Amino acid sequence: MQADILIPLIIFSTLFGVVYVYLTTRNKERLALIERGADASLFNSGRKRGLGSIVLNLALLAIGIGVGVLVGAGLNQGGMDEDVAFPACIFIFGGLGLVVSFFVNRKLEKE
Repeated sequence: MQADILIPLIIFSTLFGVVYVYLTTRNKERLALIERGADASLFNSGRKRGLGSIVLNLALLAIGIGVGVLVGAGLNQGGMDEDVAFPACIFIFGGLGLVVSFFVNRKLEKE
């Protein structure tokens, strides 16, 4: 009974701790750079990703997972073991969806 409570508590507290340490360390680094008089353009050196890019990635991932479930169900009906068919197809087609989203995003960035 205690494991049912402790395991999620430990997982969420660990995730919170990692995010908290990351954000506070990043804030301290930025404050130190500002105190030294560094240029503020250092903070914006990374590539900006718009909301459309994130939505496109998630949409193609979801489409890939959906196709994976359908193909897994077809393989299961064809006689393949359910414990193998579904996870394999979900991961394969989900990965293919992410690869497609990478190439689509790269094409959109060139334009």
